[in-house]
Amino acid sequence: MKKYLSDASVVFSRSLLLALQNPVWIIISLMQPILYLTLFGPVLEAVSHAPGFPPGDSWRVFVPGLLVQLGIFGAAFVGFGMIAEWRAGVIERMLVAPMRPTALLGGLVARDVLVVTLQGALLTGLSFLFGLRISPEAFLVALLLIALLAASFASLSYGAALLVKNENALAPMVNSLALPILLLSGILLPMSLAPEWLQVVSDFNPIKHVVNGLRAAFRGDALSTSTLIAFVIACVIAVLSVLAGARAMKNLAN
Repeated sequence: MKKYLSDASVVFSRSLLLALQNPVWIIISLMQPILYLTLFGPVLEAVSHAPGFPPGDSWRVFVPGLLVQLGIFGAAFVGFGMIAEWRAGVIERMLVAPMRPTALLGGLVARDVLVVTLQGALLTGLSFLFGLRISPEAFLVALLLIALLAASFASLSYGAALLVKNENALAPMVNSLALPILLLSGILLPMSLAPEWLQVVSDFNPIKHVVNGLRAAFRGDALSTSTLIAFVIACVIAVLSVLAGARAMKNLAN
């Protein structure tokens, strides 16, 4: 374990330094939810009194969705960087070094989790300027759920990148996964506003329950059943995703 943590920390430090030297993608991934917050949030306020809209302030409904969106999309496209480094021979040199292949994945995912979590904290802080008011417990719940989602989708993105090794193939693969999640999770508009048949379909989307759990925490019930279910689902997704990414890394090393 000590050797693994040492190797992962080396990869983490290197990848974080590279990200800080070229922070454009970090800024771009944060700009999308900020634009939604600025341009779409006021529209949602206007429909917050419509029948079927969840209880509570509209910002406590909208911001949790944006945070989940950031956790997903902020990490779902990191595999493109992996493909570029694989093509340049960096990944191959790392895999022949005396380190476990999973340490490479662990260091990269840790970097992505840190970046996305900090982005989530910044987005929540900006939301206070628009009128959001939540408890410290809700803020902590949000950061933990974002971290789990970032670990999940970063691992899947790296695994997919190692599988296809081509940006033209990875882009539609990521979009085909992310788009149904976005549309059927109620990230932007609560699914309670949707037709009944669409609500039934969305119940099979695990991310919907993560969004609902975070919204419950923002309404002041951080220990509600919905929030606990959200944590269980997020943990299960994270474990399965990390295992899938680690398997892809081991297969490449072999």
